[in-house]
Amino acid sequence: MLQRWFNQAVERSQLNAGAAIAGAPNTLGLCVARDEWRQAAADMAAGGGRLLALWASRDGARGNIVRAAYVADAGALILSLPLGPGQADYPGIESWFSSAARMQRAVADLSGLASSDPDTRPWLRHAAWPQSYYPLVHAAAPPSALPVAGHYAFVPVQGDGVHEIPVGPVHAGVIEPGHFRFSVVGEKVLRLEERLGYVHKGIERRFTEFALLEGQRLAARVSGDSAVGFSWAYCQALEGMAQAHVPARAVWLRALALELERLANHLGDIGAVGNDAGFAFGLAQFSRLKERLLRAAEAALGQRYLMDFIVPGGTRVDLAADGAALLIECIDALGAEVDTLHTIYDEHAGLRDRFVGAGIVTPALAAKLGLCGLAGRASGQAFDLRCDLPCDPYGELAVNKCVRAEGDVAARVAVRFDEAGESARLLRRLLSHLPPGAHRVDVSIPDEGAMGVGLIEGWRGPILLALEAGAEGMIGRCHPHDPSWQNWPVIEHAVIDNIVPDFPLINKSFNLSYSGHDL
Repeated sequence: MLQRWFNQAVERSQLNAGAAIAGAPNTLGLCVARDEWRQAAADMAAGGGRLLALWASRDGARGNIVRAAYVADAGALILSLPLGPGQADYPGIESWFSSAARMQRAVADLSGLASSDPDTRPWLRHAAWPQSYYPLVHAAAPPSALPVAGHYAFVPVQGDGVHEIPVGPVHAGVIEPGHFRFSVVGEKVLRLEERLGYVHKGIERRFTEFALLEGQRLAARVSGDSAVGFSWAYCQALEGMAQAHVPARAVWLRALALELERLANHLGDIGAVGNDAGFAFGLAQFSRLKERLLRAAEAALGQRYLMDFIVPGGTRVDLAADGAALLIECIDALGAEVDTLHTIYDEHAGLRDRFVGAGIVTPALAAKLGLCGLAGRASGQAFDLRCDLPCDPYGELAVNKCVRAEGDVAARVAVRFDEAGESARLLRRLLSHLPPGAHRVDVSIPDEGAMGVGLIEGWRGPILLALEAGAEGMIGRCHPHDPSWQNWPVIEHAVIDNIVPDFPLINKSFNLSYSGHDL
């Protein structure tokens, strides 16, 4: 049943005059009718497919379109549901993919297109703009219209001894804002409900004010710790639309940057999770190792954090003359210390007591909720775009998947250790086999109406970016999707039956993005 939708995409060729979508490999497109929209979701769920993203476009000339991106063994499939004139509703798919609920609520806030699913509470709309204003439709809010502060209806929990504990949205330190409403008996958590959206910055609207050849700069700033992943996804989509042939050296340099980003984040997180369990020594040591890696990246590639390293047609700069040797020396030194610290984490009784059995997400629950990325792999979800839908050069690198089945904090930490080691191996391979030649070519401006999709396995999980070309070389529509959309709702389940003081530890073991989620 699942395969038939991929077959139809080839046979019907209704999207952009062809079945293939430019950009990410093995990506097809298919226009469907209203009854097919829900049937496709049911077939995807039954066949083990994953919902990657759901978004909408409103265009006065072409009409309104709702899109959903799925991935399965056959590749990625972008389904498009055109809505008729004046039609602002579409069938919801939350029954098959629970992660679609918040995506559909965001679509309603940004575009005014409402799904048929029952949860119609605002998600991104925090009394920041008038009720009749939709950022992706109107150029500006009417000056006479004022935002309306509405009551957000959290789901209540009743019973003897049940109390609510509101936490946030403002937190201590430099943590991004998010509201967490705990229903507890004593310190035992019965229910957690999140409210996010406080970091909504109007990014999707801002994209439409960028030229196509400059949009990677904004993509890199969707979520700063995933700058390489988002900017590569943007350029992958753009270069596919423009039929640009990126030099082999540039492709390998991009993978080098992505694995540096992955390794740096894993080093930082392993230390932070240890700190949340009362092991400050771990934070100190891994912060030192991360700093050493960032300094090596700056010496070799010109930036500590590679925010503007990937550009259309390749990379902004080449590897420095002594960059390969410098990075290999750094990675070898880091590897030896990480191995020692791994042993310390495994043998530390206090850490094991806090990690093991905390925040469990079973493989069955992970599959049902669509948990993805490193958190998914810690719960038996063996899915990694670098292996399952690889873009160049990952097809040549033979990435090893790092998978655990326990689904607790200990498993998520173990996956980080494993992936740090695998990234170190990949970095050595990339540096020792870096192809010669140019690191950048010119990219032409795609024709108006062209569409491309980028798919990159960021350090958190699969990053999707859908790009549509507008008039005069401008962006018509750009939807960047962070895997945190899928994973934030899972934390609500992971914390059940744990105690309130363990929430920071469980939350940090996922370390999801607020900024990338609150577009």
